[in-house]
Parts: sequence; structure tokens; C-alpha cells
Amino acid sequence: MNGKQLKNSILQCAIQGKLVSQDPNDEPASVLLEKIRQEKERLIKEKKIKRDKNASIIYRGEDNSYYEKFADGKVVCIDDEIPFEIPESWCFVRLGDICNYLHRGKTPKYGNQKILPIIAQKCNHWNQLYIDRCLFSDIDYILKYKEEQFLQKGDIIINSTGGGTVGRTGYIDDSVFDKFDKFVADSHVTVVRSTKLVSHRYIYLYLLSPYIQIGIEERCTGSTNQIELRTTTISDYLVPIPPVEEQKRLVKKVESMLPIVTRYQKLQSNLEHLNSTLFPLIKKSILQEAIQGKLVPQDPNDEPASVLLQRIKEEKQRLVKEGELKKKDVVDSIIYKGDDNKYYEQIGRDTIDISNEILFDLPCSWQWVRFSQIVRMSIGKTPARGEVSYWTKATIPWVSISDMTNCEHINKTKEKISVAASSVMGGISPVGSLLMSFKLTVGRTSILNIDAYHNEAIISIFPFIDDKYALRDYLFYTLPFLSNMGNSKDAIKGKTLNSKSLKSLLIPLPPLREQRYIIDRLEELYAHL
Repeated sequence: MNGKQLKNSILQCAIQGKLVSQDPNDEPASVLLEKIRQEKERLIKEKKIKRDKNASIIYRGEDNSYYEKFADGKVVCIDDEIPFEIPESWCFVRLGDICNYLHRGKTPKYGNQKILPIIAQKCNHWNQLYIDRCLFSDIDYILKYKEEQFLQKGDIIINSTGGGTVGRTGYIDDSVFDKFDKFVADSHVTVVRSTKLVSHRYIYLYLLSPYIQIGIEERCTGSTNQIELRTTTISDYLVPIPPVEEQKRLVKKVESMLPIVTRYQKLQSNLEHLNSTLFPLIKKSILQEAIQGKLVPQDPNDEPASVLLQRIKEEKQRLVKEGELKKKDVVDSIIYKGDDNKYYEQIGRDTIDISNEILFDLPCSWQWVRFSQIVRMSIGKTPARGEVSYWTKATIPWVSISDMTNCEHINKTKEKISVAASSVMGGISPVGSLLMSFKLTVGRTSILNIDAYHNEAIISIFPFIDDKYALRDYLFYTLPFLSNMGNSKDAIKGKTLNSKSLKSLLIPLPPLREQRYIIDRLEELYAHL
């Protein structure tokens, strides 16, 4: 349970009478509601408020059903509106029937003199009012406000317009008046002022409860971007009213618990942040150990990586001879450490110092190699989107980066292409192929469990020598780390490797058997993360 869920649970228990015990000595809510009706009659006679033609009394009949009786004598069964059971000493009532003022604010005329702040939706945030975001009324326009339109301590304000912010509820307490004596609300904010006979804080907590807040947009009218929470809708809310003394106990209990919930929420947020960052850090540390030859012990009986490179060289010569590989694509690169402890790369007759590229030393049985020395790469393609025939009657999987979850297998794709499109795509990548993204999400790797094509931000990788998929799997786990060590350039939405930097990517190559040991160890460690 997260902090928000815990808070909602507390508030829901509060308004259902499950948070504090009932006291049989408390004056029941029915007596309180009668006092409120008498008070309203007095205020009507004094012409301080107008009579509400929709006022009603809600009661429970002898048949245990709930009924609502209106001023004209009409009685309606409202069982289908009752959201939950309440204690016997409680009553349901319409919110409007316990309020002396429930109206939208006025459309203001703004001015430059900082005398009368206007609270707008942007000022009203959960648990806080940002007074510094207020604009101010024109000095002459102030006179057009009636006394009841000025906000009072205990008023509740509800954002009432627009998706996302609608329903956001704030409370006017003493701290609001620290800098200014008077405030008003604009026309997008509804002011709820309950009678002083009920606890304003209880009504506030009720309006914060999931019973009100969850699905609040469904109670609104209007279009998606211009939804309105009407005052008639707010007035019509069913309020579970406890006895006055129980209201006080509930408010005290909830407000003693909310700081604990806040601390819990903060701790949980810290824990979630730790969990979200810890795994990548641990994984990065493990991979760092793996590519430096520190994850598994070296076996002196293993054939060194130099033997594997010789096998790869012979395999490339065979492919050239059989016409499957062009001679120009076979450029032997030999990287070695000189007597001066510097690293050199020999390409043909040329030898250059590459010490600045080498980030760490390797075990003596390992070898630094360029990516292109050990694998063949194939860049994908996107069939023309404007060619309808390429994307209709589509049956052949086509991989985009969104189909790739780092270090996972691909069993299906979001998009497919047609047989017609396949004619412009070149060779399909078969089951078992290693894919890597080299644009935007550089280094994301996946293995195909299906035959598939892919887009131009992805390469298929085919090791020249790959006994039991050892090199494929080694690259599968290590390329996400290694590819971000290579030369990359800024792109519009991220980073990208180009063809040249892909080919020249430095790979720390272990002996063939050690590759498998590393893979097994990585899988063992990842299983515990």
C-alpha cells in the first residue's frame, strides 16, 4: 500500500464511522440536522440566505430503505444512491442542506494594486494554497463584491473546471490571512461554506475522501477539455454526518494520522527511488566486473582469446573464398600491449597508439578487439509508410525499438509488414539473432525468438565463431554497457552510434570457455536481483 492509498483508506474509514468508536452519550446526528434546519429558517427570515427549493430530508424507513422527502411533499426511495452503511447515530444529508453558502466565484477584473488577491485554480493545490500565484482585483471592482463572496476561515474551495485539476480541494485556515485581510475566488473555483453547527474540517476531509475524489470527472459535464463540476452537482453530494462530538474525534484522529502518512509516503518514495536506481547500479557494477575479467576466475587450461581470433580469421577467409564476404570488408586489426605498457593497434602495415581508448587492462588470456573483427552486422530498414501494400495484409514481424526490452527475448512485434514489403528489405533475421539498438536508446539488446525484419535504428549481429551461442550471449549481456563506452554523437532525442563507431567499438574478448562461465554467472546473479 502506497502513501496515497493509505491516506484514502483512513479517510474512507473516517466517513464510514469505522475510524473511532461511537459514544452512546453523543447527541445523534438527527438532532443536529434539525438544529441546522431551524438555523436556516432563522437566516431566511433575516434575509441572510435564500430558501433552497431543493432542500430535502433523508431518513430510513421501517423497511430499512432510505427515502428522501422534498419540500413539496414528494418522497423518493434512494437506496441506489447510498454508497455504504453508516452507524445508527449517523445520518445522510445533501451537502447543500448543511451549507449557508455554496457558489462559484466571480469572473474578476484584474488590476495592478495588490490589495485583494483572487484565488484561481492554479493557487489551489492539495494541502496547500499558493498565495504568491494570486492575481489581484481592480481597485474599483472590489466594491462589486458582496460580503458573503469574501472567503472566510473554514471555507472549502474546489477547482471546478478542466480535466486534471477539477476536484482539487483546499481549505481556508488562519495562515491564508497572514499577508492579506481579504480574498475572493474566481469563476473556476467553487466555495463551500458549511453551517457553523458542523465541523468544517470534517466536511473538508469528506470532500477529500475517495468516495468523492475517485471518479470525480465522471460527475462533470461538458467536453473533455472543458469539463465542469457544477455547483448543483456538489450541492447534491450525499454526506454521511456523525454526531457533533464524533466529528471532533474523527477530525482529531485523522489529523494526528496524516503527518504519519506523510512520513510514510516520503519513506516509501525514497525506497522506490532506491529500488529503481539500485538495480541498474548493481547491474552496472556486475557488468564492470565481467568485462574486466574479475567476475569468474581464469582457467589456465582455457584456450586464450588469441586462438579464438585465429579461428575467426580463418572463418572470414573461408567466407571470402566462398563469396559470402567481400575481401574489402576483411581488414585485420591486431591490438596488443607494447613493452612500454602502451596499447597499439596494427592494421596492415600501419601501427598507431590507442592507449587513450583503452579504459582498463585485461587478464593475459583476454584480448581487446574491434567489434567488426568478431561479428557481421546488418542494419534494418523501414518500408515506405506511404506504400499501402507494404503495411496491409501484413504477416511478417517487423521490430522497432519499442519492441525491445533490454536483455529480453522478442516473441512478437507491435507492427508487421507484408510479403510485398519483404522484397525491399533484404535478408530476414532468423530465430536466435542478436539485435542491438544504436540510435537514441543506444545499446539495448534483445534476442529473436521469431524470424523478423527490423528498422534502421537496429542492427542484427552475427558472430563469425559462436560455439553454443557463447559469444552471442556474452555480447547480449555486455553490449548495453560496452556500447555506451564507444564514440557516440548527440542526436535530436538522444545519442546514436554511426556505422563507423559501431565497427570500431572496443570489445574485451575472453577465451571461448570463459565466455560461457561469465554468462552462467551473470544469469545466476541477475536471478537474485
